[in-house]
Amino acid sequence: MDKINTEHLMLTLFVAGTDTITSTLEWAMTELLSNPNTMKRAKRELEETIGKGNQVEESDIARLPYLEAILKETFRLPPSVPFLIPRKADTDVEINGYTIPKGSQLLINVYAIGRDSNVWKNDTNLFSPERFLGLETHVKGRHFELIPFGAGRRICPALSYAMKILFLMLGSLLNCFDWKLENDSKAEDIDKKQEFGISLRKAKPLRAIPIKVNN
Repeated sequence: MDKINTEHLMLTLFVAGTDTITSTLEWAMTELLSNPNTMKRAKRELEETIGKGNQVEESDIARLPYLEAILKETFRLPPSVPFLIPRKADTDVEINGYTIPKGSQLLINVYAIGRDSNVWKNDTNLFSPERFLGLETHVKGRHFELIPFGAGRRICPALSYAMKILFLMLGSLLNCFDWKLENDSKAEDIDKKQEFGISLRKAKPLRAIPIKVNN
């Protein structure tokens, strides 16, 4: 690979990784601030597991199942990338009675999959991390009901990195700070309108005030 192509590849990876991580983190904080009971349960798990006010370390990840469930629910409900990277059919193929001609461009709508009532129990528009507790569903491309990073040979190469970064950032934000909304707004006042693009952004950025907690 020549220098120009290498530079373009690195720029693409950097931009894509930064945008999706920040979008996912913002949506996770939005949902937690909108659901105080979920926030309390997450903070309680962190306090009991690693101690109040401590930063989350990579070695703590496996001991935080509720935090993992929060991330999975964030991937399901407001996925940072509503359509996966386009694919192309190499041959004619039939799926569920539909014929996809050779050469067709395919877009996987993970936004719709995450709201499919035939797949998910209870209210699909309800943010509920509890739906993942006790399930073996993961995001590594084998459970097609939850594929925010894609699947197969072209699954996102930064999957492992992104998951670790999100765990460390979200966990530390929750465990090291208490949070309140600007202007003493209430949870039900949070604007969750979406703005579609390459990534799924909040139409109105989240504005919250951190309050440092003591160990």
